[in-house]
Amino acid sequence: MANGQWFPPDWPERIRALTDGTLTPVAPKRAATVMLLKDAGSGPVVHMLRRRASMAFAGGAYAYPGGGVDPRDDDRHVRWAGPTRAWWAARLGVDETAAQAIVCAAVRETYEEAGVLLAGPAPDSVVGDTTGDDWEADRAALVARETSFAEFLDRRGLVLRSDLLGAWTRWITPEFEPRRYDTWFFVAALPEGQRTRNASTEADRTVWIRPADAAASYDEGELLMMPPTIATLRQLLPYGTAAEALAAAPARDLTPVLARARLVDGEVELSWPGHDEFTKHIPAGGGPA
Repeated sequence: MANGQWFPPDWPERIRALTDGTLTPVAPKRAATVMLLKDAGSGPVVHMLRRRASMAFAGGAYAYPGGGVDPRDDDRHVRWAGPTRAWWAARLGVDETAAQAIVCAAVRETYEEAGVLLAGPAPDSVVGDTTGDDWEADRAALVARETSFAEFLDRRGLVLRSDLLGAWTRWITPEFEPRRYDTWFFVAALPEGQRTRNASTEADRTVWIRPADAAASYDEGELLMMPPTIATLRQLLPYGTAAEALAAAPARDLTPVLARARLVDGEVELSWPGHDEFTKHIPAGGGPA
């Protein structure tokens, strides 16, 4: 492997099945993931977790906190601060109920997997340390889906701070994958007084790392990553602070990135539009080249 691109062993067979019409794509589920940033002496660092090697999907790969949308967040009233749901709907390219659920997923998953909560008792405040036993009990209840995010906020008297998020990009899992996600990537800055921890049962390590260092380790084959992860890391390189990245988010294009598989001269060519570095050629009966 020339770099750290994670490539599932069953992709060639599934891609060929898609191109010859014997595989029907499954509908992607909505998801959100957050690039959590904080400033260090040499520029911003990003919080990443390493998926356990035992995980069936992307085991050993580095990623950001994130996960699927809870359907309960579509229609329940959520205590809300920042841009309106209508603003988020226009930004994310969905209706208002879906926009609320996607933003809730971003905030909830960051809390579930990193212990960081983008919410406060007032529209202009944010909670401090969230590492106490009572907070952990609430986090565990959210992970187990015993309580909805709206119920959690109501009980705590908290307001979701949507203004602390910036929508960055959107990737859809390739059509040949058995589990597919329509994932919105967000950026956020670590709130003052809070600290991250490895709260995810799916991760065996977490790090704060400079995007340039993570990208270099990927290029050298030392860190495994999926295409969206390394692509977004490279997109963070121009920014000298977390605030600069957040300020850039509203102008970013959220046109979904979806892999394309086609037959070219007897080979299957797998490509991600706008991201030539991920292009793969799969010979008949062989693996990626």
